[in-house]
Amino acid sequence: MLLSEEPATLIHHTINNFNIQPDKLAIARVTESLSTLQQARDLRIREAESALKKLSRQLNTLSSQHDDLVESHSANDHASRIATLDTQKFRTAKAASDAEIEAERLAQQAADLNARLQELELQGVDGAESTRRRDAVDDEVLLRLKVYRSLGIDIERDGGEAGEWGRAVVRNDRKGDVHVVNMDKKFSRYFYANYFWSTL
Repeated sequence: MLLSEEPATLIHHTINNFNIQPDKLAIARVTESLSTLQQARDLRIREAESALKKLSRQLNTLSSQHDDLVESHSANDHASRIATLDTQKFRTAKAASDAEIEAERLAQQAADLNARLQELELQGVDGAESTRRRDAVDDEVLLRLKVYRSLGIDIERDGGEAGEWGRAVVRNDRKGDVHVVNMDKKFSRYFYANYFWSTL
């Protein structure tokens, strides 16, 4: 193939006619933008790395504090504390129970002393013959009351001194129990005797 001009001259004219200067400027702007983005990216990476190091230090500190707390509050110490509290609770409950039993005993003792006082008042301070000469029925009743009281049973009349014996208060100091029994004539004495013995 024959050319009317030299190849070098033809290539030079072709290059001049393309006008690539705007493309160079565009490429320069793109390169500058890429460089700016790279710098911003590097800055964000450094900030993230700094924050990560800070969080890592905080994590190590908290982990160390957690380990110290776990060591200071071990399972054995916790179990020992619970056992101590249970022992204190048991002792408190026992003391309360003992105090209640003692209160019942003192109440029974007070009732016995009150009955003794009433008996002495009936006898009179000077021990006159008239107060000592009770009939056989009264002596039998007093003897029964003494026996009942010695067993922890107080018998009360219905409607005051002239009423019938209609109520019994049965105390068991050993168990700390108090039973109030309203006696009815439809039940036999044998029934009440068995009931009283069962509560003592």
